[in-house]
Amino acid sequence: MRHVWITGAGRGIGAAIAMAFAREGASLSLSGRDLKRLKAQKLVLEKACPGVKVHVSVMDVTDPESVLAAHRDNQAARGPVEVLINNAGQALSQPFAKTDATLWQQMLNVNLTGTYLCMQAALPDLLAAGAQGKAARIVNMASTAGLKGYAYVSAYAAAKHGVIGLTRSLALELGRKGVTVNAVCPGFTETDMVRDSIANIVAKTGQSEAQAREALVAHNPQQKMIQPEEVAQAVVWLCSPAAASVNGQSIAVDGGETM
Repeated sequence: MRHVWITGAGRGIGAAIAMAFAREGASLSLSGRDLKRLKAQKLVLEKACPGVKVHVSVMDVTDPESVLAAHRDNQAARGPVEVLINNAGQALSQPFAKTDATLWQQMLNVNLTGTYLCMQAALPDLLAAGAQGKAARIVNMASTAGLKGYAYVSAYAAAKHGVIGLTRSLALELGRKGVTVNAVCPGFTETDMVRDSIANIVAKTGQSEAQAREALVAHNPQQKMIQPEEVAQAVVWLCSPAAASVNGQSIAVDGGETM
């Protein structure tokens, strides 16, 4: 069983990715800030997939020591990591004129530096797996905001553009070492993060919830929210032997918004 480490695994896309890998028979390490939520997700996985091995660890992706401690804990429980899914993220919105240094740094810390820290921690394991001929994989959760601009989320968009640049650079470094590095870029997805965005739009504009949802998917030719399970399937495929030659890519799961 491959050991898959998923960050931000307690809900939304992270929880969907965990379920998809559990159904593939992987051994899982789930990390996040909320231990109660992680334990609840562990129970969900164990009920849905009897026999699945799930370990949980509390971690703050912005704290180097916390990341290293979680990685050591995961190793002790499940062995070396063979697949790293950098899913932890946060999106806060403000007009650029009101985007102060605190918000700016928070978006960089959570979305970009957190990805860097987790890759640094897991890299020795991944290189060892690649040298052994195993399907070592890194998948970074970016966003369509990493492929285009969105108003009022400049800090988030900048961080996600950074994730894509980091993905491409590391893919070049690791291309001959048995490790692939790719990014998945979801469009507006049915998650708590997007529901919070809808609530924010309603509060600030007076639009109805339906109008706010329509505005978010207006540029998606399919005119619908992406489902977390759709994103999860793209991630699992990137980690499969079938995707061994896919490297340094930023795969949009967005209904055609960024084509």
